[in-house]
Amino acid sequence: MAGSDEGAQSGTRAQAMSPAQSRAARGLLGWSEAELAGKVGLDERLVRDFEGGYSDPPSGQIEALRSALSAAGTVFTDSPTPGVHLSAGSSVDEGTRADALTTENDR
Repeated sequence: MAGSDEGAQSGTRAQAMSPAQSRAARGLLGWSEAELAGKVGLDERLVRDFEGGYSDPPSGQIEALRSALSAAGTVFTDSPTPGVHLSAGSSVDEGTRADALTTENDR
């Protein structure tokens, strides 16, 4: 399922997202700090400070960031090693692969 948390059972609470997971998820999606903040109605400074390890925002704000990243197609893994990757059906535009280039789409 796109945006789901691997291993999360129904009715269990997802683990908090680490600053590194947030940075990685944004990188996979090609989002800036401002774009992520704008998706959830928070200030860009909150994202920057959280990801830089300069603040510890309330868990509700971290969960809002994680939810926005998950809804866009990132999957967070918490065990055995915390990480993040794109879901198999993610709609992130990867462009045209080199072997698919033609004179028609090479513009």
